[in-house]
Amino acid sequence: MNVLLTLLLLLQSAWGQPQQKAENGNSPGNLWQIAWSNLEKSQTGGGAAPSASPKPTPAGGASGGGDAASPHKDPQPDAPKVKGVYVTAYSAGGERLSTLLGLLDKTALNAMVIDIKDDLGYITYKTDNPELQKLGTPMRFIKDIGALMETLKKHEVYPIARIVVFKDSVLAKKHPELSFVTANGTVWQNGKKDSFVNPYRKEVWDYNIAVAKEAAKLGFKEIQFDYVRFPEGFEKKADGLKFTKSDESRTDVVSGFVKYAKEQLEPLGVRVSVDIFGYAASVPAAEGIGQDFVKISSNVDVISPMIYPSHYSTGWFKQKDPDKAPYATIKGAMVDTNKKLAPLADAKPVIRPWIQDFTASWLGSGHYIKYGATEVQAQIKALHESGVDEYLLWNATNRYTSGVQY
Repeated sequence: MNVLLTLLLLLQSAWGQPQQKAENGNSPGNLWQIAWSNLEKSQTGGGAAPSASPKPTPAGGASGGGDAASPHKDPQPDAPKVKGVYVTAYSAGGERLSTLLGLLDKTALNAMVIDIKDDLGYITYKTDNPELQKLGTPMRFIKDIGALMETLKKHEVYPIARIVVFKDSVLAKKHPELSFVTANGTVWQNGKKDSFVNPYRKEVWDYNIAVAKEAAKLGFKEIQFDYVRFPEGFEKKADGLKFTKSDESRTDVVSGFVKYAKEQLEPLGVRVSVDIFGYAASVPAAEGIGQDFVKISSNVDVISPMIYPSHYSTGWFKQKDPDKAPYATIKGAMVDTNKKLAPLADAKPVIRPWIQDFTASWLGSGHYIKYGATEVQAQIKALHESGVDEYLLWNATNRYTSGVQY
């Protein structure tokens, strides 16, 4: 049987509404819709190339291929092996911060991924930077960003700034010309009323990189870009939307942004990382949303595939219910990830996956288990046996399991 057809059959399980990624992020249900549409496209030769229109050519070029022959040079060779947790701006600026610091103080966890530009597009602290104020909308969720950085330094926390890039409802509403406009002149929204900005627009690139540069100057050691992609199922929507585009493929445009961001941030000595769907390591390039696992990985210091067991449906990695098999699911995901990145050889980035520290009750009775110390530790064991010693824990509410031997 054709491998892609097999994968299509594996994706046929029905999914309910899951815990969201951060406040308004990706759901496993949406993820599998993406996987389905991308696999369909891969069987028909991929999505149609966007029509030709002038596109500003960024400094350094927009080609995202990278040079696999050039060994990767880590801007922070003395950085620790990162074992971190996701922290919303609300937690970072509120009472929960002390609880999270206590967890890190008492365990081998040593890093926090903190929202600096969130899922709606808000800059999460007050900034007087005119470049950021021009397109950005600061909100003081973190009341004193300087004090926060001092606190993190005192507790020896490795600080990572999470910047949500092309999912940006705030900027899309403020500047429709930077987004995707429907036939009736309104800004396009997905089913959750979220809007995206256009990866073809260099203004959008430069704005997000300006946010990253300020984060670096504030003291963040790493910039983690999330939602580095087009909207879900974009290949089915593109013809009905008005937006600036060129004859470059979506995968080249997205990986071009990553390459450009890396070049712009390199003088500041910060690492650049990107979140990417875990399934992207197991299937051909996701042309619809513009994510190519290898092209993106070629231009970052760290790649963070989201390999939550709850995100895989029946049959993946020979598991009837992957959520109930955290060790086997993570092990299978890492086999695919290592195989996908093997051609990069010495140019391969640090692999630091997102793993699951939440219970996926939306999967329905019999299809999930309650996640606790045993399940989290099983994922860590699978990573370690796969040669991966770094990881990030995801829980949208920032309530992490106690008793884990990290």
